[in-house]
Amino acid sequence: MRFALTAEQIDFAASLRKMCEAAKTPGVVRAWGAGDSGAGKALIRQLAEAGALGLTITEENGGFGAGPVESIVAFTEIGRAAVPGPLVETAAAIPALLQALPDSAKAAEWLPGFAEGTTLGTIALPAPGTDAEPIALDADNAEVVLVAVGDRLALATSQEHIRSVDAARRLFPVAAAGVVAEGEGVRAAIETGFDAGAVAAAAQLAGAGRALLDISVDYVKQRHQFGKPIGQYQAIKHHLANVLIGLDMAQPLLYRAALSLQEGSETASRDISAAKLACGEAAYQAARIALQVHGAIGYTAECDLSLWITKVTALRSAWGTPEFHRARIAAALRAGVVA
Repeated sequence: MRFALTAEQIDFAASLRKMCEAAKTPGVVRAWGAGDSGAGKALIRQLAEAGALGLTITEENGGFGAGPVESIVAFTEIGRAAVPGPLVETAAAIPALLQALPDSAKAAEWLPGFAEGTTLGTIALPAPGTDAEPIALDADNAEVVLVAVGDRLALATSQEHIRSVDAARRLFPVAAAGVVAEGEGVRAAIETGFDAGAVAAAAQLAGAGRALLDISVDYVKQRHQFGKPIGQYQAIKHHLANVLIGLDMAQPLLYRAALSLQEGSETASRDISAAKLACGEAAYQAARIALQVHGAIGYTAECDLSLWITKVTALRSAWGTPEFHRARIAAALRAGVVA
């Protein structure tokens, strides 16, 4: 099987990248983290107009009816630009969950606004089989706030904001306030929503890792030590080459996960965990090496590098910790689930 994007998908990614570059996202990210969401919501609406938020939403619900493969193209660019906001929730997890429910009434009510970028949604959705405290991203900026536990999906009310290592990831504990759906079929829909969110988060990590590598390569060409750019030193080259190899090795796993989710493969959960784990570790390696080659300046909040380092650190454990995904892969292998 050849994992490669089509010309149309490559052009779509390029258009999103130009849009994010024009928005000067480092300033947008800092403003969002400080509680000023104006510029961030404007950028989100632009992304929606370009089609990025409605890719996995069916045409009857106001979207484009594409699929997870196109979605990871968009989320890779969203991660590359460190775009803030509950985009995984709005454009991936909640649409997948709602469209998998036996009753599609709420999908018809909420999803058109998600696709248009006029409505944001967020959800506290713990990894399957875990009992973590329900925490939702950007509940203060979302019009639809949900919590999913077991076989119950409910509307939620948010509590006091808690800090994240990434200031632009504004986290809120939530409590159920009214049942949206429960009973037969809801648990499976919730697990589908989690898997869609995990794939989108993996794509964000892949994009953020690429951004960290690009920033580092540019820096080592400019920074001089002992009369020449530090990028000419073999030790620096080796570190950056290892980052590139890690990111390149994770990419096919991301594509496989998106295809498995799209096809409803019996190996989907295993493939998604493999992608989330690989993309998370590759991006985390990119963050560590970026910090190392930048030296002391990389530790400062004023340096734009910090925006990607903190995002990768937070996303690595979001939508399932590395331990959770390793355990899910191991369980699938023990059960004899193979491609």
